[in-house]
Amino acid sequence: MANSRSARKRIRSNERKRIRNRIVRSAVRTRIGRVRRSLVSGQVAGIEEELRAAVKALDKAAEKGILHRNNVARRKSRIMAMAAKLTLMGGSEAEKALTRAAATGGAKGRSAKAASGKATAAAKGASIKKVSATKAAASTVKTPAAKPVAAAKPGTAAKPAGAAKRAASTRRTSDQ
Repeated sequence: MANSRSARKRIRSNERKRIRNRIVRSAVRTRIGRVRRSLVSGQVAGIEEELRAAVKALDKAAEKGILHRNNVARRKSRIMAMAAKLTLMGGSEAEKALTRAAATGGAKGRSAKAASGKATAAAKGASIKKVSATKAAASTVKTPAAKPVAAAKPGTAAKPAGAAKRAASTRRTSDQ
């Protein structure tokens, strides 16, 4: 528990700010999620209003200091780029599906190219071989031996090299 009145007040104000920040961040995520879902589903009607609302929510969060301005700029850039890709697309249904998959980023943490199974397995096998060859080459390289540490007097702890020099220099000056 806090000991001073100012510390107790700081705890109360931090809790109020935490609740406000959580509400605003949640609203921002909701707005961006709505825009993404409508873009991926192919809904064109009303997308501009949703996009405008998402950008407005992001800007307000940056203005209040809840989200960093660079974070907001990155999110706005990504959502606008996604909207541009998906609203300007044309062609057959297969091309539209490919564009949607590319715009959404595919499965989380995976690139669109990694989705093909056999190519991925072959690439993984090749990369494992490269890593093991690199480790084997690294283990054959000899490293220079470390300098031997001077033996300490019995019953004393080992001192770093600089400390031993300072101790020796102070002894000489005090002996003179």
